[in-house]
Amino acid sequence: MARLLHVSVLAALLGAAAASQAGGIYVCVDAKGRRLTSDRPMAECADREQKEMNASGTVRRTVPPSMTAAERAAHEEAQRRQNDERLRQQEERRMERALLVRYPDQAVHDAERANALTAAQDLIAVAHKRMADLRKERKALEAEAEFYKTPAQWPAKLKRQFEEVDHQVALQQRQVVQQEEEKKRIARRFDEELARLKVLWAKRQAGMATAAAAGTTTAPAAAPGGR
Repeated sequence: MARLLHVSVLAALLGAAAASQAGGIYVCVDAKGRRLTSDRPMAECADREQKEMNASGTVRRTVPPSMTAAERAAHEEAQRRQNDERLRQQEERRMERALLVRYPDQAVHDAERANALTAAQDLIAVAHKRMADLRKERKALEAEAEFYKTPAQWPAKLKRQFEEVDHQVALQQRQVVQQEEEKKRIARRFDEELARLKVLWAKRQAGMATAAAAGTTTAPAAAPGGR
């Protein structure tokens, strides 16, 4: 038995070696000037000729280009686009999984929307309160300015105080405008997310129902009772 096993292994090795020699080695220089070798024609050299070499190092045959340079460039561009699309789909699926983890149901999503809108509204309220305080400051400055016939007679300090109050009022007004825009942006973001999440929730629910149905179908039947 040992002798027969030895003969079988030796025959297999000799057969593999013969097959390798019969196939030859392909050699080419690619577009980057690299010398490449393989036991089969190489995609990197599809736009140029490849030589199939014998075991002795002589040329068995020359394989002509399977693509022109333009065809090769078009092929590589198509592959790049396919790869980009594959990566985009992977990223989209990753983001969908993250959304489902963050928002397992609409109640959680609605609560976060409310919190985000409340934060923006709080900043608006702070700005309005600050403007009310500034109006009081300006009114006091106007009372002081009544002692002078024209603004040209105002002391430099009084002029600076008016300028500073007006500047601060303008800042608070811009803050209100910005936060109102932020509220619109928040609403748009949550509306878009909710539309997407409704689809994901429905898919998840359908998948769970399918899995439950499959489990019911494949579950073993209960043994009948009796004594």
